[in-house]
Order: sequence, then structure tokens, then C-alpha cells
Amino acid sequence: MLSARDRRDRPPEEGVVAELQGFAVDKAFFTSHKGILLETELALTLIIFICFTASISAYMAAALLEFFITLAFLFLYATQYYQHFDRLNWPCLDFLRCVSAIIIFLVVSFAAVTSRDGAAIAAFVFGIILVSVFAYDALKIYRTEMAPGAIQGDQQ
Repeated sequence: MLSARDRRDRPPEEGVVAELQGFAVDKAFFTSHKGILLETELALTLIIFICFTASISAYMAAALLEFFITLAFLFLYATQYYQHFDRLNWPCLDFLRCVSAIIIFLVVSFAAVTSRDGAAIAAFVFGIILVSVFAYDALKIYRTEMAPGAIQGDQQ
């Protein structure tokens, strides 16, 4: 029987090495279509957060929350760590993330534009652009992941 010291001194087995590489970043993901969409969402959310911080600080929590949620999804997809949680329906979670962000940014953007401050108007403009990016992402997720059978059935 091997002691703990003997196991520590041995080279790791292939399965252990594969587990340790779970956080290896897939650099090709950042140039893929989904990676570019997530990066765009992240950048626009950061811009909106800065605009809200400069004008109406009451609305900056929504932008900050969406920033961290989008950052988490970017991390999970780039490292492919989401595959370890196979019981979760990731396309559905990603779709719900997009839909909730659309609702949140529509409400917050239209509420912010009533203040007529320069940074709030900029946050409104970037918010509408971000809503369109989230809507495009939600549409792509729905068409490719959630309803691929319905699209193939329509083409036949």
C-alpha cells in the first residue's frame, strides 16, 4: 500500500492532469462568434456602468450585476468549465441571461433618459445598442441551441 508521501512523489496520472487543466483558456473561443458577442456585451455593459456612475448612481447596480454575470459566462465558456456541470441546461441559462438583460436595460435606459443629463443620455444610447446585441444573442441561441429541430423541419 502506498503512503501519502509515495503518492505525492509519483508523476500524476493522465486523468489527474486532464482534471488540472480544467481552467485552461481556449483562445480560439475569443475569436468565435459567441466569444465576440460576449466580449461586446461585456464592453457595452462596462460603458453603461461608467455612464451611470457619472450621472445617476442609483442605476449603476443593474449594469454592474449584468457585467459580472456576463463575465462569469465568458469565463465559463472560454475555459469550457461549464461542461463539468452537465445537469444544467446551459443554452437555456444563456437565453434567460439575455432575456433578463434585455428587460433590465430597457427599463433602466428609459428611466435614465428622463434625467436629461449628458451621461444619462449616453447611457440610454449605449443601452439601446446593448439591448439589440442581447436580442441578437438570444435569437442566435434560440435558433441554434434550443430549437434546431423546428428550423430543420421548416426547411424540408
